[in-house]
Amino acid sequence: MNAEPPPEPGELWRPAPEPGELWRPAPERAAGANLARFRDWLRDRCGLHTDGFEDLHRWSVEHPERFWAAVWDFCGIRGERGERLITGGGQLELRHTRFLPDAVLNAAENLLGDPTDEPALLFRDEDGTAIDVTRAELHDMTARIQKLLTETGVGSGDRVAAWMPNRPETCAVMLAAAGLGAVFSSTSPDFGIDGVLDRFGQIEPAVLFAAGHYNYGGRRRDCRDRLGPISAGLAVRRTVLVEPGWLDGYDAGPVQFRPLGFDHPWYVLYSSGTTGRPKCIVHRAGGVLLKHLVEHRLHCDVRPGDRVFYYTTTGWMMWNWLVSALAGGAAAVLYDGSPAHPDHNRLFDLADDAGVTLFGTSAKFIDACGKAGIRPADTHDLSTVRTITSTGSTLAPEGFDWVYENVKADVHLASISGGTDLCGCLVAGDPTAPVRRGEIQRPGLGLDIDVADDAGRPRPVGAEGELVCRNPFPSMPLRFWDDPGDARYRAAYFERIDGVWHHGDFAARTPAGGFVISGRSDATLNPGGVRIGTAEIYRRVDAMPEIAESIAVGQPHGGDTRVVLFVVMADRHRLDDRLRAEISKRIRAGVSPHHVPAVIAAVPDIPRTRSGKMTELAVRDAVAGRPVANTEALANPEALDHFRDHPDLSR
Repeated sequence: MNAEPPPEPGELWRPAPEPGELWRPAPERAAGANLARFRDWLRDRCGLHTDGFEDLHRWSVEHPERFWAAVWDFCGIRGERGERLITGGGQLELRHTRFLPDAVLNAAENLLGDPTDEPALLFRDEDGTAIDVTRAELHDMTARIQKLLTETGVGSGDRVAAWMPNRPETCAVMLAAAGLGAVFSSTSPDFGIDGVLDRFGQIEPAVLFAAGHYNYGGRRRDCRDRLGPISAGLAVRRTVLVEPGWLDGYDAGPVQFRPLGFDHPWYVLYSSGTTGRPKCIVHRAGGVLLKHLVEHRLHCDVRPGDRVFYYTTTGWMMWNWLVSALAGGAAAVLYDGSPAHPDHNRLFDLADDAGVTLFGTSAKFIDACGKAGIRPADTHDLSTVRTITSTGSTLAPEGFDWVYENVKADVHLASISGGTDLCGCLVAGDPTAPVRRGEIQRPGLGLDIDVADDAGRPRPVGAEGELVCRNPFPSMPLRFWDDPGDARYRAAYFERIDGVWHHGDFAARTPAGGFVISGRSDATLNPGGVRIGTAEIYRRVDAMPEIAESIAVGQPHGGDTRVVLFVVMADRHRLDDRLRAEISKRIRAGVSPHHVPAVIAAVPDIPRTRSGKMTELAVRDAVAGRPVANTEALANPEALDHFRDHPDLSR
């Protein structure tokens, strides 16, 4: 066999020789430079020799207290780590475990860093507005907001809420609150009155920050008519309208960084709320900061001076993840508006304009770009982009193909998965390993991730089961808000399967050590007692040119459950018996007879959460004739009407 040719200068990834691999890092490139430095640091400081990612991961789950303490030291966290590394109740009481119980730090101090002229935030709006904020300017804005807060009597433990777009001012409000020890919470301005009150009303904020308007889809959308009822409903001490001149009268000065414990609450995040009132998830500062540093620096290879972008609103945990890029010396690239206005090239325009190094998006966006027929590799430079990450839903193998064929061949494509529950990832990328189509590369460092049956026993490679974590990790929620005795918290993660963190995803391990997520386990289908995920159905159906998108749910029928598939048709196509037969044939051949829907019906729209995720549970309830508990959590609740009493369901 002839040896492979050496990589071209500047090449990041090269064709891989193994079946199923798309690309693998060229050994001559400094792929995973941060991982290499961390392993060298462990060798020099701790005498620990690790042979690659898998060996490092094995050590990190066998000695989680040593791993997380090493991350603190390696990343140079500002604060005092303390001597004790861990306390708690052992493996069977994961939720009682506490990491670095004597540590003292302030999250805002670690994100802000020093007040230099280095870029901190690069903001781009849909209407063409461009604002670059240096670290010194971000210090000044944060200090002025702190004076506003202290004037209002805000102190440690008080809540500060932002009903705001993804703008620099929102980041500064969060940093100002965290610096004072106040607890920050945000949601996007597209939420209606009830949606905002359902969330912020539970935590009773002292101050509400709000924008007068935001831009989306080519339209300026006003918020002022909703602000009065929201402010009155929350009974806040003060409502601050963020507009030109809003900080006039407050002089800049040094930012206050109050020393706080490792478990001091930093954020309150919210579950999607489509099955009831949203859960208020309280996240600890030290744990989330450590988790984000591991994901940015070790899994995504983010380096000082990088520019990190994620398409997100302030109502999704990926906003919190994005802003934490500041802690690693990178700048955060903020975009507010539609990702497809005026067309699907908009975010690739942004990548070139801002020099993005990590381009974060969703599987849905990648699929939409493929259907739109764009080819950024021909129309954009994208030379700065080293990493593309995808989350929000399962990235199908065809999505991997599209990125490498149409966006950039020399890029690390990392499908990642986790959630609001831990404000981070359970499974993520590895910049030193091959990328295989359809697979998430690795379990998270420090996390003993497994696929288990209902009794908690490990499932074999290739067999689907529940995604679980068998060891404690520092970004487990501190608690749920207003949850006496932690009853709802225990039920959410620890009572489904004893002794593990049960995440609620249906997954399988791969022979290469990666993972495939098949969807939420509470939305899995169970026809004839055979449990199946929905991702494999979507992969076959959504690839068809006649179909824009699809959603599958289980419907009670004849004493059993049958699979019902709803499809949104692409332009100039209609659903007929010929197309139904072709859909069934593709699913039967590509997956299994169990996955073939009993009913295939057309709908004009599919309901989504405000972060863009399809909500199978809401559709399932609508199909079954049950009320959907919280339609305010949906961006388009009117879409549910298409599923109630659909004529095809009477067949």
